[in-house]
Amino acid sequence: MVGDEHSDPNLMQFLGARKRNMLGNHFWEYYVNDAPRIVLNKLESCGYRVVSMTGVGQTLVWCLHKE
Repeated sequence: MVGDEHSDPNLMQFLGARKRNMLGNHFWEYYVNDAPRIVLNKLESCGYRVVSMTGVGQTLVWCLHKE
């Protein structure tokens, strides 16, 4: 997952993300099939950098900041 329904649609298009609604959720999310390193490299080319990363169960969460 790379964004929610309020994310920048131009950035989501650049990442190749698709908007979807999972059964049971009351919100939409943007999803990509790319590996995390591919998405992070694309975001870096747009001026984002990783500030922190953590694991939550079997999920990895990256916090980024745009320069």
